Amino acid sequence: MPRSLSLAAYMALARRAPRNPIAFPAERPEGELIWAHVSSMPKAAAILQLFHRLKPLRPGLRFLLTTAPDLPRPDHLKSDVIWQQVPEESVPAIDAFLAHWKPDLCLWSGGHLRPAAIEMTARRGVPLYLVDAEAPALEEARFLWLPDMGRGILRRFRKIMAIDDAAAQRLRRIGSNGEVVEITGALQEGRAALDCDEDTRDKLAAMLAGRPVWLAAMVQREELDTVTRAHRTSMRFAHRQLLILVPDDETMGPQYARQLRQQGWNIAEWSNGEYPEETTQILLADTRGELGLWYRLAPITLMGSSLLSGFGGRDPYEPAALGSAILYGPNVSRYLPGYSRLVAARAALIVKDSDTLASAISRLSAPDQAAEMAHAAWEVSSSGAEVTDALIEMIQDELDMRGAA
Repeated sequence: MPRSLSLAAYMALARRAPRNPIAFPAERPEGELIWAHVSSMPKAAAILQLFHRLKPLRPGLRFLLTTAPDLPRPDHLKSDVIWQQVPEESVPAIDAFLAHWKPDLCLWSGGHLRPAAIEMTARRGVPLYLVDAEAPALEEARFLWLPDMGRGILRRFRKIMAIDDAAAQRLRRIGSNGEVVEITGALQEGRAALDCDEDTRDKLAAMLAGRPVWLAAMVQREELDTVTRAHRTSMRFAHRQLLILVPDDETMGPQYARQLRQQGWNIAEWSNGEYPEETTQILLADTRGELGLWYRLAPITLMGSSLLSGFGGRDPYEPAALGSAILYGPNVSRYLPGYSRLVAARAALIVKDSDTLASAISRLSAPDQAAEMAHAAWEVSSSGAEVTDALIEMIQDELDMRGAA
């Protein structure tokens, strides 16, 4: 491959010392390790779904997930997924990263290419795949002004999976080898269904039979008044209605309970072992790791941390995978592409305040309305499975060849 002078100059500049100390969250686990890098939360959801499906096929396989510097740790990571932020574009930092983790394969998801990281990974002989490539994530000014650098980086990938024709055309303009680019569609973004204790689910389902139930998940304390006002309004038309309330921070349960009692609500505190009685109006589900239970019980879910700015929303594919109709507020910047897909499929509905939330709850209390939205949400969360299947097959073949070498 012809040498890229722009890339060579970039790599020379990247030899500077890293700005931050080099540290790692864990030792490298034994066995095969796949490193995946993502530049957005929806891409993280798709990669985690891929990991979930690949794990049973390859016992002992471990996963390293890196995210862009401006992204937080993704929610609900399994114990076999190690997370850290991507190393900065410094040769010493990247060299230390690769020497520590020794990945057997690298998946680069979306775009937002980091030339030094990609170049040094390729130099170590690690197979590189660009997956879920999309045009907006490839609109980088440096590749317009320095086309030979873009060409040099893209040709480090053994396979490029573009989500659509616009992405494929953009890749070709930058300088990819057309033979390695395939328009596949997007990976499956929907996440694996969260687990729950089936005995507890059956017990609660029997206790709540005949009662309208809705869930407000990952609610910030600043959102609590909006949620409870909507609950009180909708109870005028369904007086036996139960709200399951999950705080975003379960350690704040006592403060939520105090505020709810001051407002006159009859509540049950799940963390105290209390079950809802016939007169219970709000079940405060202030424990960790049980969202799978609540999504299964509630046909309607408000995804909290979205009604006010500053929290970025929460993953809509969690309730989608478990058949719950989705409501959300206007502040979902962390998961905007996912919500947009669900809205386009009529699987999610935006609310702005307590009045619109109460109206949506009342409307979706009709079983056919909630069921229609829930089915559409499940279809969106399941789409892209065949693209994920194809990538799994490529990964299996690549790892098998490396193991046989």
